[in-house]
Amino acid sequence: MSSMLQDSQLTGEAEVVWLESPENFDYVRQALDKVNTRRGKPRFDRDGRIVGYTNLAAGTEADPDSGLFARRTFFLLPHDRPNDPTGPYEVGAPGEAVDPSTIRPGKVGAKTERSQGRTAEITPAGR
Repeated sequence: MSSMLQDSQLTGEAEVVWLESPENFDYVRQALDKVNTRRGKPRFDRDGRIVGYTNLAAGTEADPDSGLFARRTFFLLPHDRPNDPTGPYEVGAPGEAVDPSTIRPGKVGAKTERSQGRTAEITPAGR
């Protein structure tokens, strides 16, 4: 599925489960994966590591064609900023990356200055 998600794709999400504290990351990548369960840690077949996932509400229906459930996973790849601070994402972030503090069930999350590796300039008062 596309890495650029929309809230309308996230119906049925009941909770976000973090395996690692989201406070430790400026950004996480998110993907919508088709899995065979509504709840619990999904299988993860990417490089890197899974740091969180969503659980679906009990009444959420599976896709009628595949019989699978669409659930988000949150993950980091080896070259992402939390793993390699001076790597390719020293500034900026991949397209599917969002600030984990903006993630809620049913809400995609957002890019922020923090997730992009930019800090706001502080201007002294009176200037």
